[in-house]
Amino acid sequence: MTTATAACRIPAGRVDLGSDTLFPDQYPAQSPTGVVLFAHGSGSSRFSPRNRAVAAELNRRGLAAVLTDLLTDEEEQIDSHTAEFRFDIHLLTERMIAVVDWAGAEPSLAGLPFGTFGASTGAAAALAAAAYRPQEVQAVVSRGGRPDLAGPALEEMRAPTLLIVGGADTNVLDYNEQAQAVMSAPSQLHVIPGATHLFTERGALEEVSDRAGAWFEHYLGEAG
Repeated sequence: MTTATAACRIPAGRVDLGSDTLFPDQYPAQSPTGVVLFAHGSGSSRFSPRNRAVAAELNRRGLAAVLTDLLTDEEEQIDSHTAEFRFDIHLLTERMIAVVDWAGAEPSLAGLPFGTFGASTGAAAALAAAAYRPQEVQAVVSRGGRPDLAGPALEEMRAPTLLIVGGADTNVLDYNEQAQAVMSAPSQLHVIPGATHLFTERGALEEVSDRAGAWFEHYLGEAG
């Protein structure tokens, strides 16, 4: 499958964020049925092979994917030594909202139903952005995420949410169970037996991609 890719810089306050939009191979002859905006986790980027694998499955299902670095190169360098940005959920959420707003005005994506996908601490930003942009974000998926860090946004968001966690990632599984208990939105917790935090076990990432793809295909298809 040949995927059309559009690279750009997304304005977010005082910074511009590097971003790649991956379109299904039918594009531009056929418009995507929806678009999923990715919030990467700590120490990751838009080039993450795990998120690229999920994006490829979304493309296969006719959905576009926007992969954006929520931190600048300078911030990433600082964070690698201090970890001061990866848990700044307020900052990550503001930038994720900027991505949602940009996508809503981008001609190739405007009018499409949106979903957000978050990994690790990026999951909190994906959830919070859904709470602050309820008309735009129709579905959310968290992969090995920390939805608990979204705080009060968990009670405010309405978008159906899928929480995917590895069964061997016990601490994160606990965090997800705690978050799900306070969420008002329809939610589902999917545990992949034996999988660890990065889903490197045989077949684990494929299951993540398949579950996420089916979730977005269902809810964004309904919204479209």
